[in-house]
Amino acid sequence: MGSRVVTPEEVLESLMNDGTIDAIRMKIIAQLKANEDMKKNTMMMVEQSKVLNTPGAEKKTKRELFDELRRELETSVLEKASKAVWELILDSSGLGKEITETVEKVYCRLSGQEPPPPPALLPLPTTYPQEENEKESKDKQEGEKAKEMDISEPSSRKRTFSEMNALEKAEAVENGSPDRTVASEDGTLPSTNAKT
Repeated sequence: MGSRVVTPEEVLESLMNDGTIDAIRMKIIAQLKANEDMKKNTMMMVEQSKVLNTPGAEKKTKRELFDELRRELETSVLEKASKAVWELILDSSGLGKEITETVEKVYCRLSGQEPPPPPALLPLPTTYPQEENEKESKDKQEGEKAKEMDISEPSSRKRTFSEMNALEKAEAVENGSPDRTVASEDGTLPSTNAKT
């Protein structure tokens, strides 16, 4: 079956006729109602409105207050709502992705084309960059601790010349062999004044 040119109007008409537009509209409204930032901003604007803060506002009817609030705040509230709706529509992972996929399916159905395959999923990394950084940092800290331990433990470090000399003197005294010559700290051997 050959593909034909499909106009955007045809796609829109199909989406309207099968109820998709209404379903998307309801999802957008539900997400706007759940948007806490929108609620807080709107409440703050109402609390700071001139209509409610002018003397005599308490004497007006609810209908009068509502009409005056609408005239005062409608434009700014609708601007914020419009921005939030566009963010939802253009979101590439949530509702925006769903809208794009739905439009593509309808376009393909109307034009007689096969729908595009879903994008290839990339393999998930076994570790995430933050975990790798934490692991490298931990390995580095453990390496530094090991170096500190090597320095602080006398058995695992090299002995100085004077330490070796003192050790040899102690061994000579223990063994009872005073004949053993021990070098002085400057590395020279002491002179022996032995009488022969």
